[in-house]
Amino acid sequence: MRLPRTRATRVLGLLVAAALTLPTAPAAAVGAGSWAVPSSAWVTIKGHGYGHGHGMSQYGAEGAARQGLTFRQIADFYYPGTTWGRLGGRVTVRIGADTTDDLEVLARPGLTVRDGADEPVALPDNGATRWRIAVTDTGRNQVSFLTGAWHRFADLTGEGAFAAGGQPVTLVTPSGRRAYRGQLRAAAPTPGSRARDTVNELTLQSYLKGVVPLEMPALWSPHAVRAQAVAARTYAAYERDHAPSGRHYQLCDTTSCQVYGGYDAEHPASTEAVTATRGLGLLSGGEPAFTQFASSSGGWTSAGSMPYLAAFQDPYDGWSGNPVHDWSVRVTDTAIERTWPRIGNLTRIAVNDRDGNGEWGGRVRSVTVTGSKDRVVVSGDAFRSALGLRSTWLTFQVARRS
Repeated sequence: MRLPRTRATRVLGLLVAAALTLPTAPAAAVGAGSWAVPSSAWVTIKGHGYGHGHGMSQYGAEGAARQGLTFRQIADFYYPGTTWGRLGGRVTVRIGADTTDDLEVLARPGLTVRDGADEPVALPDNGATRWRIAVTDTGRNQVSFLTGAWHRFADLTGEGAFAAGGQPVTLVTPSGRRAYRGQLRAAAPTPGSRARDTVNELTLQSYLKGVVPLEMPALWSPHAVRAQAVAARTYAAYERDHAPSGRHYQLCDTTSCQVYGGYDAEHPASTEAVTATRGLGLLSGGEPAFTQFASSSGGWTSAGSMPYLAAFQDPYDGWSGNPVHDWSVRVTDTAIERTWPRIGNLTRIAVNDRDGNGEWGGRVRSVTVTGSKDRVVVSGDAFRSALGLRSTWLTFQVARRS
């Protein structure tokens, strides 16, 4: 069984630059500890959980479902203080795999093209194998078709979009082909730009069918997958409502938003979960909640940016099928030295502060790495990112290498 994808926040993505300098923690900091590192050492890093720990634990949702909790009970547990409401409408998603400045799709029955806000025009069955929208030398969008060579079909006055009357349309990208519901639009990132991004516009319900099976195994317990559908629907609605003004899309299709694979990613079991929870979402103050989720809490969630993203003990995460509830990795002292070369030879690792929740004092907030030449103070998230660790809930053991 594969691990569900870790839900990453935009903030965590920025922390990959692991040399963030933080003030030294006070001597009385929670869970402080220090480990001397001899020359030629093994550093064993033991930890709990996978991901940031905010909101719902995906493994915890499965553990809760196995204990008989319904999807509503699971959502109420992981997002305390939220209320239930209705969410719907449409979303726009930038398709990251299409890195070219044209929009190219496979020909299919019912294919149409739309010029801006005009009514869609049916494309003829003329033997074409592909259709595309590309920018001409004059800066105008042009529709063309492929029959051995590309042939002009029409010029557009606005941005063009392909659709097929609710049926999937197959997008051609440099890395392969993938089908999407809704419409595929050639969108300019900024007014007057000759660059184009492919943006998928579709209903929130259809979007979720291509999200849920990539965020959680579709064949997990039905109520766990339904809880994931609710969390994903609510998260998408929140991101839609908070997208930067004027941006040509609301969501991306990676872990920086939610992983979205379009029609080809859909699975009957996860589609059932999306259908069974149609329109259901979680609200805070009458608006969609920021329903972050992560692979595994390790047994204790972590406080996030909202009151309902609270830190509390999670009794459901530690079921026998969770391989990342507890974990351990072993690295050499030289691996850490290569990560922060300015320190010279590693001599000490010190945890300055923790969040105070769970074993060892909880998740690490900051770490000092000291060497023969210098020392660096990094956040727990930066330390985790730099070494590729599963979470910041960790501790150390040091032993000399023979």
